[in-house]
Amino acid sequence: KEERIVVLETENAALHLKLAEYQGLAGRSTNEILQLYAAHGQQMKLQRSSVVTQLHGAIKKRLKQDLKSLRSFALELSKDFQRQSKICLYQVLAAVQGIQLQNEAMQMFQIKAFDLEQSLQEVTERYEKEKQKRKALHNSLIELRGNIRVHCRIRPLLPFDDAAGHSVSQDRRRNFSEKAAYAADDETVLVKCSRPGHASVNKTFQFERVYSDLESQDAVFADVAPLLTSLLDGYNVCIMAYGQTGSGKTYTMLGPQLEGNLAFSVEEESELGIIPRATQEVFRLISEKAPGSYWVEVSVVEVYNNEIFDLLAKDSYGKVFGIKRDVVTTREGKSDVPLLTHE
Repeated sequence: KEERIVVLETENAALHLKLAEYQGLAGRSTNEILQLYAAHGQQMKLQRSSVVTQLHGAIKKRLKQDLKSLRSFALELSKDFQRQSKICLYQVLAAVQGIQLQNEAMQMFQIKAFDLEQSLQEVTERYEKEKQKRKALHNSLIELRGNIRVHCRIRPLLPFDDAAGHSVSQDRRRNFSEKAAYAADDETVLVKCSRPGHASVNKTFQFERVYSDLESQDAVFADVAPLLTSLLDGYNVCIMAYGQTGSGKTYTMLGPQLEGNLAFSVEEESELGIIPRATQEVFRLISEKAPGSYWVEVSVVEVYNNEIFDLLAKDSYGKVFGIKRDVVTTREGKSDVPLLTHE
């Protein structure tokens, strides 16, 4: 047992020695590892410092470049701003000067407009006075010439006047072809009265105006045209033709009768009668007046055997045909045709 104990103690001592050896080895390994960690950390620190230094240098260089570019851009922007400011200033000054000139011109125009308005008002007042004076003088002249005037127009001999037929005696046919009325002057008509078996007698008749057989439609209308001015002045005007069949009433009032073609040639326009000429003259006078001053209404009637027919009346189909109208006497004692068609 003692030997076994000695052996065990010896083995235990050996194990303690190995343990101490291993502990020393582990301590040295730990120190080496710590040293390696320290060296690695130092190396990483140096590497990071180098990278930071390089990055800092690159950033600094880039910032310097950007700052230089920014300064250059700011300088150009400042120069451009100054240039644009000068241009805008010149434009503002020019606009201000233009506005001042326009204001001065506007003031001058306002002064001129005011003067023109006063002049226009004065001219308008004078015009109205002169128009009233003209109206009074014109219608006084018309009244002096006669409110009711009777004119006589001698119709020239026409080819059908000599077509009396073979049953009429030679003397009678010769009388047909001879003039029976002459215009002695502008107011006198000389009529040769000749009957078979009686001596010829010359009779004279006086009128306000006498037209010979050679006078034109222009001459006839020239005497009635002033009445149209009185018409637009508010006076009632009536122009009528009276005479036996074939005496020339239709020609005097309307002109030549057209067949087929309703258009007048230049030569035929000179033969237009009173009605178409008066229509043209009325509308010409209206065109010289202020717009909206007048409106025109037309009615057409036929008087035959003391009966009146409305020639503008239409039936239920829209066809124009003459309808007989009655003449009534109003309370004022005037004659009126009710239901007369106006267009």
